Amino acid sequence: MTNFIEKTVMVTGASSGFGLATAKGFANKGYKVIAAARRRERLEKLQAEFGGQVYVMPLDVTSQEQINRMIDGLPENFAQIDILVNNAGLALGLEPAHKAELTDWDQMVDTNIKGLYLMTRKILPKMVEHKNGHIINIGSIAGNYAYPGGNAYGATKAFVKQFSRNLRADLLGTQVRVTNIEPGLAETEFSLIRFHGDKTKADKVYENTQALTANDIANAVIWAAEQPVHVNINSIELMPTSQAWAALTIDKIQG
Repeated sequence: MTNFIEKTVMVTGASSGFGLATAKGFANKGYKVIAAARRRERLEKLQAEFGGQVYVMPLDVTSQEQINRMIDGLPENFAQIDILVNNAGLALGLEPAHKAELTDWDQMVDTNIKGLYLMTRKILPKMVEHKNGHIINIGSIAGNYAYPGGNAYGATKAFVKQFSRNLRADLLGTQVRVTNIEPGLAETEFSLIRFHGDKTKADKVYENTQALTANDIANAVIWAAEQPVHVNINSIELMPTSQAWAALTIDKIQG
């Protein structure tokens, strides 16, 4: 491990996938890490690995009351958050819009949109006050390119993209940076959650591909964070080599 760095990173959704890899990546480089997620038992494994360098925070990002209570109750040595990684998010379902479950749409909006802006609004004022900080949002190529079944999920990630851009406009002159990371096909628990635990369906998504890994995304996050303070990485869109844009589709009129 490198020498200890006097910077604190908060990562939401830190119990698995991109969030876990990002939390570990920053910790391995010597940062102090606040790892936030709903699954306490997974967070405790992370803390056991890194000890007092990692502060675990069981948290539902859709609850403003929880966010206020947990952030306000941070120990003094973790209280100043220098980098916020808004990673908590999910996709649910792949049905066309007229068949999609409204409960899935509600949960995606609550987590991917509301959770992100609640966390940002809570932590941003201190960054502005100290004229130092970095908001790193985890978006998706789904916010840039439509695909069948992407409906509400793609819309939530389009929000992440535009919210990140508007934050940049709002924060000009404050020295607070904003980055949007937009991954393509990545093999984590993403598809398992999307298909409500159906492992057979989830595995078929990645069959015969070499998808991005959680560590690939973590490396992009950390690279953006470690640029000189006068450099803002607005966005990083990354796909596996095995993925590219598809042609536009046309419905041929029959008869």
